[in-house]
Amino acid sequence: MKLRIFVTLKPGVLDPQGKAIHKALGGLGFEGVNDVRAGKLIEMDVADATDDAAIDDMCKKLLANTVIENFRVERV
Repeated sequence: MKLRIFVTLKPGVLDPQGKAIHKALGGLGFEGVNDVRAGKLIEMDVADATDDAAIDDMCKKLLANTVIENFRVERV
């Protein structure tokens, strides 16, 4: 089973990478970009028998820092 795991910063957490991207876009002449938040996309191929609890554990223990990040799992 293929998974896509989207990891994003929680609202209110400062995002220096997003700010740098935002500034660079302005420097390149792109207008109308109000804000940028950077995140991660992790693609995984796991056994079909892998249950939701195991996937959730993977995310909480390794893939996302749940203090400052949210994650969302999508089955492809």
